[in-house]
Amino acid sequence: MLARIWSATLVGIDAVKVGVEVDVAGGLPKTVIVGLPDAAVQESRERVKAALKNSGYAFPMRKIVVNLTPADLRKEGPSFDLPIAVGILAASEQVSAQLLGDTMFLGEVSLDGSLRPVAGVLPIAAAARRLGMSAIVVPEANVQEAAVVEGLSVYGCKSIAEVADLMNDPSRHARVVVDPEAALADSDRLMLDLKDVKGQIQARRALEIAATGGHNLIFVGPPGSGKTMLARRLPGILPPLRVEEALEVTQIHSVAGLLRDRGQLVRDRPFRSPHHSASGPSLVGGGSYPKPGEISLAHNGILFLDELTEFKRDVLEFLRQPLEDGFVTISRTRQSVEFPAQFTLIASTNPCPCGYFGDTIQACSCSPRQREQYWSRLSGPLMDRIDLQVVVGRLKPEEMTQQSTGEPSENVRDRVQAGRDRASERFRGESVRCNAEMGSSHLRKWCQLDAGSQAILEGAIRKLGLSARATDRILKVSRTIADLAGSEAIGTNHIAEAIQYRTIDRMQ
Repeated sequence: MLARIWSATLVGIDAVKVGVEVDVAGGLPKTVIVGLPDAAVQESRERVKAALKNSGYAFPMRKIVVNLTPADLRKEGPSFDLPIAVGILAASEQVSAQLLGDTMFLGEVSLDGSLRPVAGVLPIAAAARRLGMSAIVVPEANVQEAAVVEGLSVYGCKSIAEVADLMNDPSRHARVVVDPEAALADSDRLMLDLKDVKGQIQARRALEIAATGGHNLIFVGPPGSGKTMLARRLPGILPPLRVEEALEVTQIHSVAGLLRDRGQLVRDRPFRSPHHSASGPSLVGGGSYPKPGEISLAHNGILFLDELTEFKRDVLEFLRQPLEDGFVTISRTRQSVEFPAQFTLIASTNPCPCGYFGDTIQACSCSPRQREQYWSRLSGPLMDRIDLQVVVGRLKPEEMTQQSTGEPSENVRDRVQAGRDRASERFRGESVRCNAEMGSSHLRKWCQLDAGSQAILEGAIRKLGLSARATDRILKVSRTIADLAGSEAIGTNHIAEAIQYRTIDRMQ
């Protein structure tokens, strides 16, 4: 007898519908899986056989052919265990086949028949809804993740026996429903607070501007000046994720297999901080079957590169295209996939190899040649893409010993949210979400300068030798500064402050 089950496989962060055809026919006992399965799928023969027997079901001692369609699409991972097991049960008439037509099955089976969680459930559930499927059956550990997709009946099962009971009598099982808005509101993560930061008024201001406009930021200063401490407090002043943003982030983390212990929406903006020994593929993603890298895992959040000049130059050059386009395309012989990568880059570095160039107390021991080589690791095009470049100086003794705390993150977050709300109203109906994403047409429309502001900008271009890209970045930052001030027009004070953050484009 022949049975057809529906499942899915991942291509990047998108899911492709896969048919699992199981034919139980006469012949010597043998199980064959065809349709470009990888090693994990091939091994499912033994897992499914043991799981069915240990669950009290008969494994047909006949020739079983499992065909995964479309045949030219590579299938990988253990998520096909459950659809293969269900197909064998249906083809051998041990369970009812009434749910097979419009239900998708996904899950890994253990030898005792229990179901284990798998990666990529959310994008697969979203694809099931888009393709017109009415229900999806997943391991219980994945049910909260899949249930955020509206309009789809989601069932979570602990074992093959529970799945079989669902197929024989669906009325005995309730579908799981999750309210995405409520799931996001349930966040209880403790954020680091800006009130712990002493002094550093300009650096705190730069953080506020970066959070409001989504601008890239680099801190340059001697060891112990608070660069890393400041950067790690940026998530605490960012506005919360919207539902559509949370779904995007959760899909990426689900594909990467980072939700197995969480089983629900990602509630907080990502903060990724890879070590400076990271390779290019680990940042942008890669592999024979591409998986998302750090920049995609930081989508809608922060990518923090501490000790930026310690990264290899060729690795940093991988960031240029994603910083400009907001996505990364990875091409391989077998396939080409696109991952979203709209992140805010926050970086920190010392001003020279010894770390004390420009310090008011400890003298720098580096030669001009050493400093030049040190900064040559950061290319001009990369620095052009960093909107805010801030020198963080050594704290004064009275600042280090002061007992009073600074302004808390909660107050700053309110101003950031107000600034983002102004930008959202301005960009209503467009794909732009924050000032840093503005294109040329938006700059012409929303960043017009009066004669005084234009004169100041032209003078800065001549003096600093700014490129056209760096000039556009100044306009975007000045638009954000104006938003924070509640001003519709960009004034001379806004453009002057924005120019202050371009003074270390080529620090040596």
